[in-house]
Amino acid sequence: MAKEQAMKALVYQGPGLKALEERPKPEIRDAGDAVVRVTRTTICGTDLHILKGDVATCAPGRVLGHEGVGVIESVGAGVTSFKPGDHVLISCITACGRCDYCRRGMYSHCTTGGWILGNTIDGTQAEYVRIPHADTSLYPIPAGADEEALVMLSDILPTGFECGVLNGKVAPGSSVAIVGAGPIGLATLLTAQFYSPAEIIMIDLDDNRLAVAKRFGATHVVNSADGGAVAAVKAITEGRGVDAAIEAVGIPATFELCEQIVAPGGVIANIGVHGAKVDLHLETLWSQNISITTRLVDTVSTPMLLKTVRGGKIDPTRLITHRFTLDTILEAYDVFGRAAETKALKVIIAA
Repeated sequence: MAKEQAMKALVYQGPGLKALEERPKPEIRDAGDAVVRVTRTTICGTDLHILKGDVATCAPGRVLGHEGVGVIESVGAGVTSFKPGDHVLISCITACGRCDYCRRGMYSHCTTGGWILGNTIDGTQAEYVRIPHADTSLYPIPAGADEEALVMLSDILPTGFECGVLNGKVAPGSSVAIVGAGPIGLATLLTAQFYSPAEIIMIDLDDNRLAVAKRFGATHVVNSADGGAVAAVKAITEGRGVDAAIEAVGIPATFELCEQIVAPGGVIANIGVHGAKVDLHLETLWSQNISITTRLVDTVSTPMLLKTVRGGKIDPTRLITHRFTLDTILEAYDVFGRAAETKALKVIIAA
């Protein structure tokens, strides 16, 4: 292929396999498309779930990635809100804005979009990406904005806020436990503080991540390695349990822990991507007036979060620990995948 029509991209090759390959540069297919030159992207825990084979909709040969910022290279004839040269935030969710689900604010279930980037169409861990429904799936970046910070608004901040904080009904004076102090759990911690809960308990196996959580505003941290997390949470909450138990990992053990620590009348809010079945202990929960919520982020909160970042109310750059280039993305995956050793949270990849 001609050099000017080729680009570098990180390609999923099947469970446990990935490679940096040369791929054709994407082109406009539909009138609503934009092609964006990616300037910064990142790796999500969901990408690791894909590599483990947990996401059946993502087939080998797919360019991974659903987060990033960039500059518009070209637009289709139907795009009215953007033009070449515009700096944009790429939403992890593609939304047509017109289907029944979009009209209900459930952009994640858009009939011609949803979570398709890096899943069912090629994603952002590349030099260029095609964005369908560009008018309703991109956001203009204000002049002078910190574009590294805005990468965190593609996915983890709206995901933590919508799937964890809003679905968990976090409220002033409430008690909250976030199980999992990885990037998504920490994003949930940052946005939970909008609502001034009395207690935010962060639970993890990694003392480094728990120390970060403490700096980010957790009132209590619990290392669950010794099996004593339930007793610790009950001690903190005077035996009640928590009003919101937020699962931010995606494995059976962490969801079952949420079942054990939720208080009567509370909410279990699931964020994690689950690749295996989880036992629901109705024998103990049937009488407890609890709710269980699930959600794929809709990114309805992105405009609000953009304003909070611009206003200095939240600083997403605190989540960034490492920086790489696209040429070294395999090293970035290694560092991100060994977070307990490398102390990685979010990694920025400059394309």
